[in-house]
Amino acid sequence: MREELLAAARADRRIVAGALTGSASVGLEDRWSDVDLAFGVGDASELHAALAAWTTLMYERHRALHHVDMPVGPTVYRVFLLENGLQVDLAFTPASEFGARGPAFRLLFGTATDRLPLPPSAEHLIGMAWLHGLHARTSIVRGKLWQAEYMVSAVRDHVLALASLRHGLPTAYGRGTDRLPVAVTAPLEDGLVRPLEAEELARALAVVMRALIGEIGATSADLLARLEKVLTEVVETARA
Repeated sequence: MREELLAAARADRRIVAGALTGSASVGLEDRWSDVDLAFGVGDASELHAALAAWTTLMYERHRALHHVDMPVGPTVYRVFLLENGLQVDLAFTPASEFGARGPAFRLLFGTATDRLPLPPSAEHLIGMAWLHGLHARTSIVRGKLWQAEYMVSAVRDHVLALASLRHGLPTAYGRGTDRLPVAVTAPLEDGLVRPLEAEELARALAVVMRALIGEIGATSADLLARLEKVLTEVVETARA
């Protein structure tokens, strides 16, 4: 599949560069890996025409069942689901912007820029964590239990992203989580919501908020001094 797609890319006049991305690009491919390829489109005005042509190719030649787009900046990631369950991720970027967006990138033909994006800042992740914590508390006291579970899980996910950032691991999509020390991840197991009940949600929220306070302390003593009191109050009012 991958070699056939690369041959088609080299034959497509619109595509001037191609790269292997994902686990295969860093030697971590296994039987569960996706097919991940990125293409640079020479004329930005032809990007949507290239997308349309490649979508037809995937449906007619490779029996795709469905696809979904994930736009990120100038790039469109078109993700296809095949009938055998294989996921094929094809990224299309104007050639002037084509390049690595993370460590999982190996150029196969053409040229690429070397402008790696910066990871999210600790302050941004902290802000997103406390924001979801506030909404978790509000959802619990309003009796919106499914929304509360969503928000508690989001706090936990941002805490894990913060820990990944601190340990120099990938922060997106939980990619660094399984490489974190057990001392970081084990306490957060208690942050998983079991029965969907207000008392249980408040308990899980307390666990993830304590973990958030710990990560803030590991990041900035000044920020911890400003936030600890109000974050503790969020937990207390959720239990009231």
